[in-house]
Order: sequence, then structure tokens, then C-alpha cells
Amino acid sequence: MRFTKMHGIGNDYVYVDCVRTKPPADPVALARAVSDRHFGIGSDGLILICPSERGDARMRMFNADGSESEMCGNGLRCVAKFVHDHGIATKPQLKLETGRGVLTVDLEVSGGKAVRARVNMGEPILASAKIPTTLPGDPPVNAALTAGGVAFAATCVSMGNPHAVVYVGDEYFDASARDLVAELGPKIENHEVFPRRVNAHFVKVHSPGEVTMRTWERGSGITLACGTGACAVCVAGVLTGRTGRKIVAHLPGGDLELEWSEADNCVYKTGPATEVFSGEWPTA
Repeated sequence: MRFTKMHGIGNDYVYVDCVRTKPPADPVALARAVSDRHFGIGSDGLILICPSERGDARMRMFNADGSESEMCGNGLRCVAKFVHDHGIATKPQLKLETGRGVLTVDLEVSGGKAVRARVNMGEPILASAKIPTTLPGDPPVNAALTAGGVAFAATCVSMGNPHAVVYVGDEYFDASARDLVAELGPKIENHEVFPRRVNAHFVKVHSPGEVTMRTWERGSGITLACGTGACAVCVAGVLTGRTGRKIVAHLPGGDLELEWSEADNCVYKTGPATEVFSGEWPTA
């Protein structure tokens, strides 16, 4: 099986072209195998690039634990780059089908290759039942949440997949101290108030236009970046009055530019997409 390793600011996945080749028989098992960083290729998961009757291609995304997720913002930029650079649809604007519908991606192309992408991530989903969460509010804003014995004020948003945003101090970003994200992230992910689990984001605000964030990603653990999570952080910042509608989010793997547009209520995300290498994965 031919594969391509790609990443969006360090959020890395193994990509398989299922437009021109047969899709894997068991993508759940394959996701677990290829994601293993010691015995596999090493990645945050598996993304299949499939045919679509509604767009230029369809993205299916599997976490490192094999669970299928609705969306991946960094992965979507890489899908767009693959679709463009590998000749599936060579045009500067693409329509890509995802678990939350067909999304529009505008590519920045240099030397015939896509290097950055601006994605219309759609409108945030703010109804608690649709996020989903049992925390009060539509959406829950600064809702009381205790996980691992620590009290948080959580703001919840869905970008097609569920996110919980909490604002924290420097201790969550101190590499010399115990890793509170690794310790408390899984407690939030699996909290009973999130019936489908949740992506947990720990955020420090620098100014109305700048934040730093770390993520515990549902099904994958700590990742270097989460595109849908950065979108949720942008929305949560507006809802809580901490930031404006345009921000730069600093993630461990790099920066993303976010805007929650007043004109159409959609969230726009801009960032790079990088192809690392291709290879062959043995199949039975």
C-alpha cells in the first residue's frame, strides 16, 4: 500500500490515496498500526483521501487509537495539498467533503506546489446537545468543570467535533514541571459530561489578538497542533471576552491564523501544509 506522510504544523498523519487505489479493508486496524511511533510509521492517525460526489475529494480521518473522527483542520489542509500537488484536482480553490460537510479551501501555490491553505471551517456549533455536552448553556461559557480534582471554567464549542477550552496559567506550559496537560487532558477527554469524549485545550492569553495553546486530542493524546481546536479557541475567546475575532494561535508545532467572521459567522483558518515522505506499507 502506497502512503504519504504529511503534517500541518506538526500534527502528522499517514495519507492514503483512495481515489486511484483500493481503500484499506480495515482502516481501524491500519490506523493503529501505522500510527505507532516505534513499530509503525509514526503519526497522530490515518487519513484516507476518497472519491466524492459532492466535492473534489472526501476526507476520512482515524485517530491513533483507531476511532474515526468527524474532522481534522490540520489534516484538511494536507488533504488539499495532496489533492492539488498529486494531480487529483489541480486548481487554487478546492471543495473537500468532510464529516461536517463540504468545506472550501483556498490554496497558496509556489513553484507548482501548495504551501499554505485558508480553510472556511464553517459556522461553530454552539448548542450543547449538538456539541455534545451536558454542561449548561448554549454554548456552555465558563461552565464549572472539575477533572482530576482541579476546578476549571470550560467553554465548549463544536467545529464538527467537540472541544472544551480552559484558560490556564504558565504552569501548563512549563517544560521543567510536571506535565499538567498529560495529567489532566485525559480526565477532561473522558469526563462524563462529554458523551462522545472531547478535545481538551489549555490556553494562555497574551493579548486580544494572540494566544498560546496546548492540546490533549481525543483518541491521540498530546499533539503538536489541532486545527479545529484552534478554531474553537478563537470562538471561545470571543464568547468569554478574552480575545477578538482575529487571533494568532501559537501551538507547539507552529502558528495558525484564525478569524471568526462577523459577515458569515464562519471560522477561517490559515496555515501551512507539508509533505514529508512517501513509502510502501506491507499488506497481507
